[in-house]
Amino acid sequence: MTSYSRTHLQQLESEAIFVIREVVAQSERPVLLFSGGKDSIVLVRLAQKAFWPGKLPFPLLHVDTGHNFPETIEFRDELVARTGAQLIVRTVQDSINRGRAVEEKGPNASRNGLQIVTLLDALEELRIDVAIGGARRDEEKARAKERFFSHRDLFGQWDPKNQRPELWNLFNGRKNMGEHFRVFPLSNWTEMDVWQYIASEKLDLPRIYFAHEREVVQVNGVMLAHSPYLNLFTDQSAVRKRVRFRTVGDLTCTGAVESDASTLEEIIREIAAARMTERGTRFDDQRSEAAMEDRKKQGYF
Repeated sequence: MTSYSRTHLQQLESEAIFVIREVVAQSERPVLLFSGGKDSIVLVRLAQKAFWPGKLPFPLLHVDTGHNFPETIEFRDELVARTGAQLIVRTVQDSINRGRAVEEKGPNASRNGLQIVTLLDALEELRIDVAIGGARRDEEKARAKERFFSHRDLFGQWDPKNQRPELWNLFNGRKNMGEHFRVFPLSNWTEMDVWQYIASEKLDLPRIYFAHEREVVQVNGVMLAHSPYLNLFTDQSAVRKRVRFRTVGDLTCTGAVESDASTLEEIIREIAAARMTERGTRFDDQRSEAAMEDRKKQGYF
């Protein structure tokens, strides 16, 4: 890694650590939203550095759709055991059982959007006033509208036209009773920055990020991992390909890319040459032109 890129990563690291410390300074019951994906793994490392040698001053919260990659759940449990972090899990299935959410039916059904209800219920139950997330502005155009401190109203909803200014990295964490913030310390990072930081810190990742053989199904141009949760048409069938995943999410909407990249160095070279954005592989973002923004307004991550 060049000295320039290392200096660049150090600046991003310092900024993110500053934001995480501001969260703890300004909030009473923060939590770190943890998916088992690369961005949330980087957040855990940054939080460790922010409060070393002490333990993390907040728990990890995982909203489990029940349709996750088994490799991700396995990695999540290993990381929690290794770091000694407190893990809180809330499930979409429980929301369905309680009548708080309704399972989608038919082709292309997914539980991804149902996470909104589970997340908002969890934040209310646990009385969370700040939820730290791994979203980055380069991921999707709706993400680009976010501030570091993203205010959410009494109903957990986001208004992109009513975000607070953040001049000179001064963050206004004031809120009324029942409101909360989503805070995104990686806002100024890119996908390449994340991968280079992972390489520099030698972080472990779930195996699905690296090239492997897997049965996949083409659904509207997206390669989805074959699983019992897919409702396929009769003319759709699984084929075995060598793939990897650029993002981690629900099995029913997280697309794979054909790849032979089996090391961090190979992935970094592949990302440098990629023509498709990271979330271009996400089937849930293709439901409408403003799919992500609509979900975020309802309370999505």
